[in-house]
Amino acid sequence: MCGIIGYRGEREAQPVILSGLNKLEYRGYDSAGVAIIGDGGLGIEKMEGKISRLEEALVKSPKPGNVGIGHTRWATHGEPSDVNAHPHQGCGDNFGLVHNGIIENHRKLRKDLESRGHRFSSDTDTEVLIHLVEEQEGSLEDKVRSALGEVKGTFAIAVVSEEEPDKIVGARRGSPLVVGSTDREKLIASDIPAILDYTREVIYLEDDQIVSLTESEIEITDFQGNRVEAETRSVDWDPVAAQKEGYKHFMLKEINEQPQAVGDTLRGRNFKDGGLRMDEGGLEESEIAEADKIFVVACGTSYYAGRVAKYVWEQYLDVPIEVEIGSEFRYRTPPLDENSLVVGISQSGETADTLAGIEKALENDSTVASVVNVLGSTVTRRSDAVLYTHAGPEIGVASTKAFTSQLVALSLLGLEIARIKGNISVSEAEKAAEKLSRAPGLLQEQLDNVGRIKELAEVFYEKDDFLFLGRDVLYPVALEGALKLKEISYIHAEGYPAGELKHGPIALIDEKMPVVALITKNSVYDKVYSNIEEVRARKGKIIVFTDELTEDTKNIADELIQLPRAEKVLTPLIFTVPLQLLAYHIAVLRGTDVDQPRNLAKSVTVE
Repeated sequence: MCGIIGYRGEREAQPVILSGLNKLEYRGYDSAGVAIIGDGGLGIEKMEGKISRLEEALVKSPKPGNVGIGHTRWATHGEPSDVNAHPHQGCGDNFGLVHNGIIENHRKLRKDLESRGHRFSSDTDTEVLIHLVEEQEGSLEDKVRSALGEVKGTFAIAVVSEEEPDKIVGARRGSPLVVGSTDREKLIASDIPAILDYTREVIYLEDDQIVSLTESEIEITDFQGNRVEAETRSVDWDPVAAQKEGYKHFMLKEINEQPQAVGDTLRGRNFKDGGLRMDEGGLEESEIAEADKIFVVACGTSYYAGRVAKYVWEQYLDVPIEVEIGSEFRYRTPPLDENSLVVGISQSGETADTLAGIEKALENDSTVASVVNVLGSTVTRRSDAVLYTHAGPEIGVASTKAFTSQLVALSLLGLEIARIKGNISVSEAEKAAEKLSRAPGLLQEQLDNVGRIKELAEVFYEKDDFLFLGRDVLYPVALEGALKLKEISYIHAEGYPAGELKHGPIALIDEKMPVVALITKNSVYDKVYSNIEEVRARKGKIIVFTDELTEDTKNIADELIQLPRAEKVLTPLIFTVPLQLLAYHIAVLRGTDVDQPRNLAKSVTVE
């Protein structure tokens, strides 16, 4: 959600900031703006709509200067509009501030500020921050520190001031903020892609820290003013990886990158040295051996990856496994204790509800392992052990390669837990991991058959509703297939366990309803086939994806997609790719914004 970019250095700030904003478009936004300090003082331009509108305005009225901040806003408080766009200025117009997050006590703060004579121009919660800053004393970082002492909620902010024109001050609590630097330039951003063109050396700001960027240094302090020594990390993402490289959309590029992403996730993880190599930290074998319950905590697509993992893990783990939606888990009272293992899953590593679930686990002395894509993100820093998916930057809002990479990473993690607990031997874990090595080739095979999926999209793209059915390990895949379709095409789609058809969804079936049926020989084939017979009897339009081609399936299906047979652990991967392609090509035919679907943000960093 929202995007922040700040620059101070030798170049003109405006083009650097606009470039960064364009690379943050995937996070979702409805307005954009910049604040740049030059010889003429502080220049601000902001407006509702796409960054291209802002760029056109800045061509007519450029903002010269070497220090500045920019923002893409995803509306929470106050409708999308020019006045509600960031940056915000306050009464004196000599400050500029951008903010990601939510200020929970903004109503009280606004009332107090208005009683002291402050005049507000927007409906946002953010504006209270800059009014608080401008009435404080001291340096810009002192002003920010004092102002944030009155705030409740989550925030990542960047502030500039005419009073100290060479400086950018940032701060975070709950929303991500990363700092990058070279010898002559300093940058601050909400996500790595915004600064990859300029540096790969980054510092991840921790909660309740303030950073000051000047020509000579990067100074980080805590909210009490104590200096903090921060670790600089090197990011191995290639800037070119965040470009479309000839593809029409980032989503299509990322669908096609899945063989590479899955291969990179698997590389070097084969149990040949006895156990699974974790990327950061490690699983304490004594704690895992004693673990008597497992909670998998995630949101959205990552939650469906967790649902798949439950089916896979239950084949060789004999402890209860619960898969929890982060926003529900954080407010429940699950039986967490020192014998609990909590597995967090997050592409960004900044998902607010997943983070809250991890904090809940840590408060109860549980062990936390995480599967994450982004190096050094907050989830990774709060986990005892981390397994990275190595999928590279995922720009499309609708997750694709992150999901399939999570599936293989979670399969490996489950094998390691089972090995530690003595449920399988090292050689059995090694053989099971070896089966996963087929995944990249099988994924590529599905990508090579895209022509049949395009034909399918042309038949059904004008439909208003879809039903996706699956059982066992393909039930979560049905959920994910429905999610992809609704996210990017705006078609109402639901995923259901096929066995639940007669418990409600069958009432929707008529000759207009497309039903996507996922059938695998690996699990309850005959039962799913019987469920599809029930759809046929009610004249539903049946689209069958199956790895078991028989005369029966040929006869029952209106449309049939044959998939290759493989081990059960690979089945979700094989079925996922054609569903992603179906959603993509239907969305293209409907003319939607595939990479930036309406109302959605890439990373949900606020509750």
